[in-house]
Amino acid sequence: MKKFLFTTIIALAIPMFLNAQSKKIEGIWFNEEKTSKLDVKTGSDGKISGEIVWLDEPNEFGAPKLDKENPDAELAKKPVMGLVIVKGFTYNADKERWTGGTIYDPKNGKTYDCYAWFEDGDFDNLYLKGYVAGIKALGRKTNWTKTKLD
Repeated sequence: MKKFLFTTIIALAIPMFLNAQSKKIEGIWFNEEKTSKLDVKTGSDGKISGEIVWLDEPNEFGAPKLDKENPDAELAKKPVMGLVIVKGFTYNADKERWTGGTIYDPKNGKTYDCYAWFEDGDFDNLYLKGYVAGIKALGRKTNWTKTKLD
């Protein structure tokens, strides 16, 4: 009976632990240059996404800054504020990272495959690596810093 009870407790605790780990990515993050803040959260589909909620320079020529580098002419007319630039991530407990996502770079209008992780138990610094053609070694790494929306 004790073994059954112990096994049941462990079986219930593991999903709660994994859920807590997967939620550590949620919050408001400064990009590496500290020029924007991104709100990263879990959507109704269970996947992680993040949108721009603050820009140090939200306007250009007296109007909202637009996503002018986007190759889609219609999307290039949309404001940068509110852009979803990371999406599709799910937590991979085996690798202790978020995988299966993409990251969009409004500076060049390109979308890259991406994964994200924390290092050494430091949950105030989120690392993301974007890459193309499945070649992670040729990707670019960036670091986001946890902040608040002020």
